[in-house]
Amino acid sequence: MFDYKLLEALALVAEGGGFDKAAQTLNITQSAVSQRVKLLEEQMGQILVARTTPPRLTPAGRNLSKHYLQVKRLEDDLLGEMTLQVDKSYTSIAVALNADSLATWFLDAIQSFVKENGVLLDIRVDDQEQTHQLLKDGDVVGCISTKEQPLQGCRIDYLGQMQYHMFATPEFADKWFPSGLTIADVCGAPAIIFNRKDELHNKLFQLVLGQTPDSIRTNYVPSAEKFVDFIAMGLGYGMLPRQQSKPFTGNGRFVDLAPGHSIPVKLYWHCWNLKSKLLVKFTKQLILGAKALLDA
Repeated sequence: MFDYKLLEALALVAEGGGFDKAAQTLNITQSAVSQRVKLLEEQMGQILVARTTPPRLTPAGRNLSKHYLQVKRLEDDLLGEMTLQVDKSYTSIAVALNADSLATWFLDAIQSFVKENGVLLDIRVDDQEQTHQLLKDGDVVGCISTKEQPLQGCRIDYLGQMQYHMFATPEFADKWFPSGLTIADVCGAPAIIFNRKDELHNKLFQLVLGQTPDSIRTNYVPSAEKFVDFIAMGLGYGMLPRQQSKPFTGNGRFVDLAPGHSIPVKLYWHCWNLKSKLLVKFTKQLILGAKALLDA
């Protein structure tokens, strides 16, 4: 049998990014947290936390932390049923999703669930192709991802897709793309890209031009809201989903640099396959909301 007091210390070290944060949460000393982790390592016969800055869980440590969080999720469900929410206590759900989903449709999809069920959201934001790793590592109970294959012990549901087009202001397009989208102009014009993991622009270049440029002038803007502002200010061109670009195309502030071409991004909900009533309810609401707000 596991000593869940030790597992809790391990999980909090990972969640808080250090022994000091875990100590504050548990209201014990940092030395006591370290002793609990060390005792767990002795029981397991292997290192569970790499003493780096910040501390990093080893694969074995991640598996134990994930197990603890799954058990805690079930215990929270049971406690909620037994108390009938008399104390109006809140429970937390950790989910990972891409910034564009957070900026556009996600909150609209799940707001009624959050209000009705006393839930606190712990949202982790990363690229839609990277959120899967957070679920795999046990950092979240579910994630929105482009991955089509479920992880072991997880379920998967299709949510819908977001269509990405390449946009700029009319003035920017006239200045930098007088003859339309060409490889020469693409290399010279300043682009706006979310981060270095973002490959949407290259996928569109390959679709429209049949090749990707060796290098482009790039502004990296890792904020979905400010990303739009950069385009609106005429500082560059970039890829936006329909849900985010519609207000700007409707009034003529943005033009599509590659009419008739878009990159579809299919989104899937991955979550632990637990008999957690709260997680099941969250999943049902998310799927229902997504189908109303995303393209089929």
